[in-house]
Amino acid sequence: MKGFRQFIFRGNVLDLAVAVVMGAAFAAVVTALVKDLLTPLIAAFVGSPEFSRIAVDLNGSKLLVGDFLNAVIAFLMMAIALYFFIVLPVNSLDARIRRGDAPADPTTKKCPECLSDVAIGARRCAFCTSQLA
Repeated sequence: MKGFRQFIFRGNVLDLAVAVVMGAAFAAVVTALVKDLLTPLIAAFVGSPEFSRIAVDLNGSKLLVGDFLNAVIAFLMMAIALYFFIVLPVNSLDARIRRGDAPADPTTKKCPECLSDVAIGARRCAFCTSQLA
């Protein structure tokens, strides 16, 4: 049980759980936006009073084109919203935070003979055995 408790209370698992719950709530908001606002606007151009009722009959089978379009629009809206409201601001914030950071000290150098990467403190190349300055 101790190992399981450590696994559950690790930051990654808790972050993932919160993200799933927030994603489900966000999906409900985007679905409502598409169903209640965008669908009537698109349906006004198509001519159907309700977008989800648009269907095509094919050999006695109904293809629910409207439901599929609702799902595609909801997916696109979700992707756009996630990109502009989460990914873009986080990347921008990360770039601002890292702007003042100095680049890390190199840990390897190039061998002048064979151009292999060798440890910075090496006096001889491990690949061609030439002496390094």
